Amino acid sequence: MAAPIKVVVTGAAGQIAYSLLYQIASGAVFGPEQPVYLHLLDIAPMMGVLEGVVMELADCALPLLTGVLPTANPEEAFKDVAAAFLVGAMPRREGMERKDLLSANVRIFKEQGQALDKVARKDVKVLVVGNPANTNALICSKYAPSIPKENFTAMTRLDQNRAQSQLAAKIGVPVQDVKNVIIWGNHSSTQFPDASNALVKINGAEKPVPAAINDDEYLKTTFVSTVQKRGAAVIAARKMSSALSAAKAASDHMRDWFLGTGDRWVSMGVVSDGSYGTPRDVVFSFPVTVSNGKWKIVEGLTISDFARQMLDNTGKELAEEKQDALDVCKD
Repeated sequence: MAAPIKVVVTGAAGQIAYSLLYQIASGAVFGPEQPVYLHLLDIAPMMGVLEGVVMELADCALPLLTGVLPTANPEEAFKDVAAAFLVGAMPRREGMERKDLLSANVRIFKEQGQALDKVARKDVKVLVVGNPANTNALICSKYAPSIPKENFTAMTRLDQNRAQSQLAAKIGVPVQDVKNVIIWGNHSSTQFPDASNALVKINGAEKPVPAAINDDEYLKTTFVSTVQKRGAAVIAARKMSSALSAAKAASDHMRDWFLGTGDRWVSMGVVSDGSYGTPRDVVFSFPVTVSNGKWKIVEGLTISDFARQMLDNTGKELAEEKQDALDVCKD
């Protein structure tokens, strides 16, 4: 057995964490041979609820879970962690716009960046789930200058999973037979779900998704808007934001980052180097491949006029969010 790694989950008494903690502790994220020591961070008023979660984790009798530390102190929570799931944030409620979330949450991620900088491992892999995820990841990285920028990522895997399942249902194949669908840009309603490079396995042979669907209009309209608005649709139905699917996506993202992607592309919000004409130094979702714990942006894709417009639109929103966030940090 490998030595245990320390893994922190913030917002640990919340809805997403309730599904996520089991996945981490059961081996679904870091593999069946990797023991984990869980650090659970939440705010002081949630400590009673967190105590119940700790009891439940004990009651799961999970062989890979070597210990649990519940705490309301960020420096205690982030000490020596190899992986950080930053889930805790003020949630978006019905009728709320992302801008309303921005000012409350930027302050949380500034503080967490400072704590990570001080006490986490320098090779920590940080996944930001709490919204607005892309900009929160950027701010977190800014306040953790001793940790490489590429170690901070934002979750767009939920959007990718949503897009993949929409396409699979449309074509009538199992979801695992669709691959390389891309989410570009912001985890917001400006994101661009792009099926133009996606592949589908039909009767054992791979073919391009656009050819299999053979409906360009659908791929530019219904498909895009269904994926963009899926989060709001879940809130309208459940009266709470996506939790089960968000937890699964966070597991997928971190598993691929640690264990690699093979020949699949996955979407991750990463610090932009300006690839594909995107604004630099914002956290932008690109198609990436991962090996040996390092992600790399997929190069050389053709960007259609439609795609160009979509990328510019989401890039503009991210540049504006970044400026708003930096202004909040000055306060």
